[in-house]
Amino acid sequence: MDGHPEDKPAPDTDADPLSEVATRLGRVEEQLADFHRRSAHREGVIDRLHEENQRFREGLRRVILEPIVTDLLRLYDSMTREAGRLAGTDAGVARMLEGYADETEMTIERCGYQLFRAVPGEPFQAGRHGPAGTVPTTDPVCDNTVAEALAAGVLETETGRVRRPARARFHRYDAGPTGQQRADHQSHVGSE
Repeated sequence: MDGHPEDKPAPDTDADPLSEVATRLGRVEEQLADFHRRSAHREGVIDRLHEENQRFREGLRRVILEPIVTDLLRLYDSMTREAGRLAGTDAGVARMLEGYADETEMTIERCGYQLFRAVPGEPFQAGRHGPAGTVPTTDPVCDNTVAEALAAGVLETETGRVRRPARARFHRYDAGPTGQQRADHQSHVGSE
């Protein structure tokens, strides 16, 4: 017992085999738990990077598509306006322009936006409607409702946020004869 190898007790070959298995199993459990901790950390990093990548791609998509969508909206508005103007005089050309406008609308939808229209009789909704003038009415029930839709509004499909309000003229109630003259004047000014 003074440090020589011969002084060490010989390994007990009759040692309890269950305790050796239990010791080894304990080490395997520790390694497995450590592996799971590292895996959970890696998955967290992957999820965070995926989320950052999605935000980056969305921002990039907006930067690239925003000017294109703006031009598509102008084109859609022009074709819709011309189709309405030509409906009485040249129905064939008007239908053709309406078809092109429909195709343009589908292209806008593929870019992540949805068009919506102001519906005559619908009450004014701030943020959703953009007033472009008034139309006189003697019916108080019609006051502040859509009289005529002028241009479609634009809604972001993912967020539901209004990107452009729908433009429309709205009814304005005025019962008196001087009020009627004032409403006629405002309607005339709004249409110029």
